[in-house]
Amino acid sequence: MTLVASNGIQIYYEERGAGDPLLLIMGLTARGALWEKHAEYWARDFRCILPDNRGVGLTDKPIGPYTSGQMADDFAGLLAALGIVKVRVVGCSMGSIVAQQMALRQSAVLMCTWGRCDRYARDVFRHIVDIKSRLRPEEFATYIQLLVFAKRYWDNDAAFAEIEEARKAASVDPLPQPVHGLEAQAAACVKHDVLNDLARIACPCLVIGGRDDIFTPPWMAQEVASRIPGCDLHLYEAAGHAFHWECIEDFNPRVRNWLLAH
Repeated sequence: MTLVASNGIQIYYEERGAGDPLLLIMGLTARGALWEKHAEYWARDFRCILPDNRGVGLTDKPIGPYTSGQMADDFAGLLAALGIVKVRVVGCSMGSIVAQQMALRQSAVLMCTWGRCDRYARDVFRHIVDIKSRLRPEEFATYIQLLVFAKRYWDNDAAFAEIEEARKAASVDPLPQPVHGLEAQAAACVKHDVLNDLARIACPCLVIGGRDDIFTPPWMAQEVASRIPGCDLHLYEAAGHAFHWECIEDFNPRVRNWLLAH
């Protein structure tokens, strides 16, 4: 098990491939291993680093609340421990707000991102925390799936079989996220408000999302992209929050090509 001391906690991470380093930061509730299908593709060109975020998996889970800046400091310490000075970053959902904090000095791909929460987003994050302790793990997994996958994915037989399999896996997960870890991560999501700072980002950025995302709607991605100088923006049609699964055949090479060009 690979652990590194950083910012007062122990961070667990895995690596795939070789080349220029690429830090992959996952979203709320999710472990770094969820990047596996993407890292398998990107590892042909990059040294992919897959950490578990503060509050989940094999990384420490101190009492929160956390902040997006604090989590960025976690990964700055991880990179320093690995001797990495410059890194490309891909952040998904909560991982994208952490990546925003890091983008002041690195290039970044910001997936299903936001610069600040409106009332709807705040209540969604708070409701996720409220129901975590009230539902069985497979029921909680179902709720998250309803938030992140668009209709087209539910209508696909093979994709729906994967959805059902993920619920079964959640029911026997040997390392479920504790409620306090989710609550602390959600606080970082709700409190994140850097909209007025995004103009200071000088590195290349790609904002990418789904037009049918009900969790972090496309206006959020568009708002972030409009504030970052020279930012590229791509929104997938008929795709939701989990567009990186729904459109994986396009997503993996699209991100690879953008990273190689920047």
